[in-house]
Amino acid sequence: IGKVEEIEFVATYDVDASKIGKTAYDVAKMYYNDVPTSLSKITVRKGVHLNSLRGMPIKAEGLDDELSLEECVNKLLKEWEELKPDVVVNICTTEQFKPFNDVKELKRAITNDEKNRVTATQLYAYTAILYSGTNEPLAFINGIPTAIANDKAFIELAKENSTVILGDDGATGATPLTADILEHLAERNRKVRSIAQFNIGGNMDFLALTDLGRNESKAFTKSRIVEDILGYDVPHYIRPTGYLKPLGDRKFVAMHIEYESFNGAVDELYIIMRINDSPAMAGMLVDLIRLAKIALERKEYGTVYPVNAFYMKNPGPPGRKCVSKIIAYQMLLEWLDKYLETKKSLF
Repeated sequence: IGKVEEIEFVATYDVDASKIGKTAYDVAKMYYNDVPTSLSKITVRKGVHLNSLRGMPIKAEGLDDELSLEECVNKLLKEWEELKPDVVVNICTTEQFKPFNDVKELKRAITNDEKNRVTATQLYAYTAILYSGTNEPLAFINGIPTAIANDKAFIELAKENSTVILGDDGATGATPLTADILEHLAERNRKVRSIAQFNIGGNMDFLALTDLGRNESKAFTKSRIVEDILGYDVPHYIRPTGYLKPLGDRKFVAMHIEYESFNGAVDELYIIMRINDSPAMAGMLVDLIRLAKIALERKEYGTVYPVNAFYMKNPGPPGRKCVSKIIAYQMLLEWLDKYLETKKSLF
């Protein structure tokens, strides 16, 4: 499948004015001590923000400040044609968005320079698909809630242009655990009465999530598991709830689930966790990059449900259910077994 060390970074983009132009090594050293020196060869390039940092204490600087959407796409395409990436990873700040679900509407919005309609994630995904159509097939990994693997417009274009899309919204913390607990209760014939799950963090993403529009996007992807896994809906509150700077990157998670046991007895689960947010996401992205390469080798263009089901809160394509990570893991292994069998048959 390939080792972690075989992953080569060819470029990175940001819209934080304090980071653009610095090396990726210098930026990483702002947060961690153990940073590979190979990152010193990569300069942080200017990306697109499309107002995604609204209300944040960050000076945003993007290509879209001076260029139209089409010009931004063309500039990125020209850079990528030189860089020749295999996989593009999107972990922008959580955005407020509306899905397109229609290819003509998506293309029209970009042609008409509708910067109030198109998000940074949608523009990056569209660019990745255009790149695949005229160069080598490319994979796009969407680690945030913006619908890409769940947007029919992007899936249709991806299939036409030999692009793999993995998404949406990486599941790294409380959501995978909640999903597995709900699966366990369902299998034990316990009726869930209510669910409360919230988390508070001190990094920039949690600060962004204090914006109601962004928070609604995250709340939707985190809440999908309830009815999909249980088969019925119950009163639930599952969402990020606040920002507290001293927590830093170690988010605080609290969970309470009340359920009926045998003969109507009422039991409860209380769970408290502290999770290092960024390392959890980084480890998941390493897996997804390697799996994206496999999907490209297998020419599984569009989106790949067995991968999404295990790694994403809102797994595409639309119409497919969220399942517990216990079940999704078996689906992923079956998908990988087919790949390994194919590889063996070539020798």
